Amino acid sequence: MPGGVSSPVRAFGAVGGSPRFIRRGEGAFVEDVDGRRYVDLVMSWGALPLGHAHPEVVEAVRRQAELGTSYGAPSEPELQLAETICRLVPSIERVRLVNSGTEAVMSALRLARSATGRRRLLKFAGAYHGHYDPMLAAGGSGLATLGLDSTVEETAVVPFNDLAAARSALAGGDVAAVIVEPVAANMGVVPPAPGFLRGLRAACDETGTLLVFDEVITGFRLDLGGAQAVFGVRPDLTVLGKIIGGGLPVGAYGGRADLMAMIAPEGPVYQAGTLSGNPIACAAGLATLAVLEREQPYAGLEAAAERLQEACAGAPVTINRAGSLLTLFCTADGVTDYDSARRSDLEAFARLHGAMLAAGVYLPPSQFEGWFLSTAHDDEALGLIEIALAQNLERIIAAR
Repeated sequence: MPGGVSSPVRAFGAVGGSPRFIRRGEGAFVEDVDGRRYVDLVMSWGALPLGHAHPEVVEAVRRQAELGTSYGAPSEPELQLAETICRLVPSIERVRLVNSGTEAVMSALRLARSATGRRRLLKFAGAYHGHYDPMLAAGGSGLATLGLDSTVEETAVVPFNDLAAARSALAGGDVAAVIVEPVAANMGVVPPAPGFLRGLRAACDETGTLLVFDEVITGFRLDLGGAQAVFGVRPDLTVLGKIIGGGLPVGAYGGRADLMAMIAPEGPVYQAGTLSGNPIACAAGLATLAVLEREQPYAGLEAAAERLQEACAGAPVTINRAGSLLTLFCTADGVTDYDSARRSDLEAFARLHGAMLAAGVYLPPSQFEGWFLSTAHDDEALGLIEIALAQNLERIIAAR
């Protein structure tokens, strides 16, 4: 495999050392093939709000697997998942299931271009919307870590949280869609400035531009209705992933009924997939959403994130947090966009990553990622993280 991995950031290139090959996960912990156990703050990059191997998710997967793994035909789990998504996210009147967040972004933007008759797109520097070519312009996440930015002619890029720059880019009336993570989580966690999302909504309305929320990470993590429910802004289209598959590969895009009616077979915008709506992935997602709806764990998840934020108090670092999403930046200057995120000391973060790993805490191997908590992160797990931070944070930051 190129780099020995199936996705670039997993190679530990930005933090040094060897990637850990994971054998099993249980609750808040993972265990590698050498038998070492870690508190996990990657959580399959946010796909596991209930922790690893939650019994209800495992049972749902087992039951569905006994009925078959894939049909290439409609099935009840995909219909039930679609109905659940539409019920929980009011802006999603109709939805199409796909296989990944990247595929969902690609399909949603193809729809936006067809619906508006325009080609240009607007995104924000440091935002990562999958490895779809037009979205690789000034991308964050692994692109920021690995220095793989691309320049794409039909994609305009402006700073996140800069409403004036966004309005200027839209002024020509030739942009099909603005795509934005309502809470940026691929340049590290960067919350929206007050009024930023509402301003984008207004600017899109004024210019006939579609507003697309990429809630692959924030969807069902910040609230059952997503970040759009938290901030009270209704997009035209929404992209989902991660949690709606309960840890299995899945994605979705949906929104206004009139727009979604343009998707084949009802309309001319073609999109298809042999494994779209895979019954096992849908069963896992349904079980995950059922637990989230029943237990409403969001206050507890946020309290856990606040606890970790407080554990870093006094250190010359910046902790950005939105709900249970947080990132520790190795800078004391504050982080509000991609440029300020890149001022973080990457060498200090690499040292911190290695020290935390040695202490039994598995952080995302990139400065430009969120830390993900789950309902399985109990007092024991949080306590282990706090101890590791207390032992290492001040010493490593002071060594800069």
